Amino acid sequence: MLYAIVATDVANSLEKRLELRPPHLDRLQQLQREGRLVLAGPNPAIDNDEPGEAGFSGSLIVAEFDSLDAAQAWAKDDPFMLGGVYADVSVKPFRKTLP
Repeated sequence: MLYAIVATDVANSLEKRLELRPPHLDRLQQLQREGRLVLAGPNPAIDNDEPGEAGFSGSLIVAEFDSLDAAQAWAKDDPFMLGGVYADVSVKPFRKTLP
């Protein structure tokens, strides 16, 4: 089943995000190689694809996991969570309707 992982960053997270981005992307790329990643990306803190020093306010990941528990465990072990980039993370079942 698909799960939406919605994370909210701590204030002023940009430096930590940049530091922890490589291992964070490694995990997402592993999901992609396994054919389980639907989409993933950050939420710019301002209305701009390249927010510069404004940074990001959070992230959205939609991916396939065996269960809600498995999705929650994966999210809990993300480098952004362990490294203090994320203030909180919500994991919910997701049913893709379109496209």
